[in-house]
Amino acid sequence: MRIRSFFCCLVLLMSVSVAQAADKDTLVVAAPSDIHTLDPGVSSDNYDWRQIYPCYDRLVKYKVENGKGSTEVEPMAAESWTVSPDGLVWTFKIRKGIAFDDGTPLDAEAVRYSFDRTLAIGKGPADNIGAIASMKVVDPQTLEVTLKNPYGPFLQTLATDGAAIINPKIAAKAVGDDKAQAYLAEHVDGSGPYKVVEWTRGQRCVLEAKPKYWGGAPKIKKVIIRFMPESADRRMALEQGDVDIAENILIDQIPALEKNPDIVVNRFPAQMVEYVYLNCRNPKLADPRVRQALSYAVDYKGIIDSVLQGNGMQMRGPIPEGMWGHRDDVFRYSLDPAKTKELLKAAGAENLELTLIYSERRSTWEQIAQVMQANFADIGVKLNLELMSNPTLRDKMDKGDFELCLGAWSPDFADPYMFMNFWFDSENAGLPGNRSFYTNDKVDELVRKAAGLSDVAERKKLYSQAQDLIMPDAPYIFLYQIQTIVPMRKNVKGYVFNPMLESMYNFEAISKD
Repeated sequence: MRIRSFFCCLVLLMSVSVAQAADKDTLVVAAPSDIHTLDPGVSSDNYDWRQIYPCYDRLVKYKVENGKGSTEVEPMAAESWTVSPDGLVWTFKIRKGIAFDDGTPLDAEAVRYSFDRTLAIGKGPADNIGAIASMKVVDPQTLEVTLKNPYGPFLQTLATDGAAIINPKIAAKAVGDDKAQAYLAEHVDGSGPYKVVEWTRGQRCVLEAKPKYWGGAPKIKKVIIRFMPESADRRMALEQGDVDIAENILIDQIPALEKNPDIVVNRFPAQMVEYVYLNCRNPKLADPRVRQALSYAVDYKGIIDSVLQGNGMQMRGPIPEGMWGHRDDVFRYSLDPAKTKELLKAAGAENLELTLIYSERRSTWEQIAQVMQANFADIGVKLNLELMSNPTLRDKMDKGDFELCLGAWSPDFADPYMFMNFWFDSENAGLPGNRSFYTNDKVDELVRKAAGLSDVAERKKLYSQAQDLIMPDAPYIFLYQIQTIVPMRKNVKGYVFNPMLESMYNFEAISKD
């Protein structure tokens, strides 16, 4: 793989033309920013993962069901696994016949080495597999992993980029004790369907398919990622046919693309959600009837239509759509001023005055705050607005020094644990996740039991019961989950969006007509 200087890229830049995008064997993606590193044990950036993820195998992968990406996992490099009755010991059987480019087998030792390396580096990806206490290679195809504690989400963490399986031979590329970080920052060495063959900083990255990939030869033989910082440039390139897919197009530019008969604009529910913390410890908000009233006071549709310009969908319960464990029948609040006034009167809180704090972190928050202020005024509640720096807001929120606070959340891995346990377990009060300081002993019991089980069906039941207890308590105002918009040329086929793989693609399954 070659890294070319900026001064050598002019010819390459001109070569990415309509002809290349029209080539059925080549897929061209317009991305807003360059790569920082190619090391899966270091990067926590989805823009890096776009290039890293297709170059490596993992023990498990996200399922595709009826053409739709799922947050549940299925075997990949591991053909099967078992779990001890106490949930501590996971035994993985490694699929035979997988090898790295130099012929080194992907075996139990390769998996052990990769996980051990990520944990030893100790950066962001290590957090996802931090439940591992020890590993033992039983035989070339068998790895025994012992956890620190029973941890239900463990299997889902193995589908993350940090769980990529690396060729153990890269240990020879180490400089001092850097565990080959300098080498893997600019190279890949995996057994996945693609490999990086060129990275021209600030211009493009090129991936080349492996025709002998064990999972089947990809139809797209070459992927070119063009780094184009300006949204207008990415949009124009898509319209002209210079690229096949364009990322992160500004929302006000989307309508023009939707009118183009050669372009398909896909919208998918992402896992990024925004909501309002209601401080349950505050005397004004201690009565659940008051919290219910505030949830009935918000014009959810108005916020989504006017502030987000339609680029969102109201949440139904705490587990967003697209995450396993989500239920379409969970109770959902809607704008109902009469119900709000009835509840406030019953709670003796008819002359309520509250303060909503928010920061500059999200550009939409000031508008959302103003909409809520008007909504609350309609039902006789005075809502004061207080803008502050994000560090100050986080400090106040951690201490419980607030009444209402705007917030956002996205999961690190595909498990409802990231919502149900972080948001509602009373032990996580404050910055760790339970930012409403909510306490319900039965909910604590249910979510903690779910966290310690490996049986997905049983965990779904427990989280389902917890949701039915949480919604009447109304510890948060569940606003919306963001939609991801993916515009592409209409001749691109086989793309599957996965909510856990934002800005990442199933290149190995994509084709072009």
